[in-house]
Amino acid sequence: MRQKPVNEVVMTFLSRSANEGFARTAAACFVAQLDPTLDEVNDVKTAVSEAVTNAIVHAYPQTLGKITLRLRLFGDQTVEILVKDNGVGIEDVDRAREPLYTTGNEERSGMGFTIMESFMDRVRVRSTPGKGTMVVLSKQIARRVGLPV
Repeated sequence: MRQKPVNEVVMTFLSRSANEGFARTAAACFVAQLDPTLDEVNDVKTAVSEAVTNAIVHAYPQTLGKITLRLRLFGDQTVEILVKDNGVGIEDVDRAREPLYTTGNEERSGMGFTIMESFMDRVRVRSTPGKGTMVVLSKQIARRVGLPV
């Protein structure tokens, strides 16, 4: 059974590209409570940026929609980040997670999930076509010497 979070925040924003930077900065500020290294903060920011950008570009290709970002901290120094949309969904999640696969235009690299997986300890994806996608990113932040447990 998963432990209860020691802190949590939930926010919802429109799928405007300007909000990607907001989500990335909010995640970095929230995870700062765990006293992460700069590399750990950058890992979180990069993964959040990819997840939110995927939602902006792919979930709502012809319209604006809502994206939910939930950030949770656990007592074992783990941060869990949920990025959820109610957009078009992903037809084949396994294929979408393959490097270089994209449903976007030629400007899209198809590396979003690969990047998320390289910077986080765990990436879970659930999607239903026509109903949306949920990406859950998890990373354990190393405890700093001398900090209280």
